[in-house]
Amino acid sequence: MNLFQQRSILHVDMNCFYAAVECLHRPELRNKAVAVGGHEEMRHGIVLAKNLKAKRWGVRTGMSLVEARQICPELVTIPPDYHLYMKFSRMARTIYYDYTDMVEPFGPDEAWLDVTGSAHLWGGEVKLIAHEISERVKAELGVSVSVGVSWNKVYAKFGSDYKKPDAITIITPENYREVLWKAPVADLLYVGRATKRKLNASAVFTIGDLAQEDERLLINKFGKIGPLLQIFARGEDVTPVKVLDPSSSTVDYDIKSIGNGLTAPHDINDKRDAHLLVSLLAESVAQRLREQRMRARTICITARDAADLGYYTRQAPLPRPTNITSELTQAAFELLCAHEPLDGSHPIRTMGVRAANLVDAAVPVQLDLFGDEDRRFALERLDATIDELRRRFGNNIVRRAVALGDEKMTPLDIRKEHVIHPVGFLNT
Repeated sequence: MNLFQQRSILHVDMNCFYAAVECLHRPELRNKAVAVGGHEEMRHGIVLAKNLKAKRWGVRTGMSLVEARQICPELVTIPPDYHLYMKFSRMARTIYYDYTDMVEPFGPDEAWLDVTGSAHLWGGEVKLIAHEISERVKAELGVSVSVGVSWNKVYAKFGSDYKKPDAITIITPENYREVLWKAPVADLLYVGRATKRKLNASAVFTIGDLAQEDERLLINKFGKIGPLLQIFARGEDVTPVKVLDPSSSTVDYDIKSIGNGLTAPHDINDKRDAHLLVSLLAESVAQRLREQRMRARTICITARDAADLGYYTRQAPLPRPTNITSELTQAAFELLCAHEPLDGSHPIRTMGVRAANLVDAAVPVQLDLFGDEDRRFALERLDATIDELRRRFGNNIVRRAVALGDEKMTPLDIRKEHVIHPVGFLNT
């Protein structure tokens, strides 16, 4: 295999990122078990990150703060400060740019680096680059990183997860069967809990098992994602590192959809509460659509059951492309009502609204001969005016009347509190 000679990919993962930054800024916490978590009173009280001391107690990311305190009574919890974390994320990327201009963020604490074209400046020693980056981040930012090195992005990501914290793992054509193929299949990128259960049911327990599985079985069980996961397992991924534009701090991805989700402060039992939450979510989505100068042709909703936490997603086409808040709200609410009784028999814990099948807002839209086009133009101007007010004075300067119907949900600023997570690897 000569792929390793063709490409040299690093994946850099900042260890315990949120918690590490907090402990750096609060020296009194450095010898304590620390977790960064959401708002417990708003039912967002889960562990977003924990330091090593908390991890040794058994605290896990995604665990409720209540449960975390039960297993670690001395746990110190801190609300997240995303502006601070993004500052450190940008400073880390500044270091990465000294080694390559091909940097692709995967969330605020992770990034892929393609050093194929610059490795010769270090005598072709990719491991030396990894060591330098690790030492510089530690010395200049005060936090540690784990680095994976390989010839493709998936194996490099596995390498950064393989040993933590403050470690460097190199996956080569000579050792990948020994190191990676013997690992549990759940350690492979994009194998989640549900996929793991299905693979295990087919006697696929390790990454090596997946690499050698019959492709026809994978297609029958998983559709097109099955062969793709097998490509990942075999180290045949040729996905390029998407180049970051330093001036905009974004990656040149084609935006496939824009969405927002929220765990409600209390279970949603009736149409009034459902309409309120859908309105808050749809308004945030519509605002983002307009910022990106796009319109949506499809509306999607996600609902998570309060009893067993099961969830589903439904979608429906829109009559025509739109980014008008009221039209997206109405379409999302009608879609929800078509699948939920909203009579108290099936309470909802979490909801999401997503706009998909996007088109450029500059593309002309066919007018409706029998519709009220003047009203639509007025709604577009109203949204534009509200957007400008919010840009200047904050999102809460203007609120719709429906948002005043619940004292717990009224203060929510969904757009501000929404965190941009990694762009899906599969979207590349």
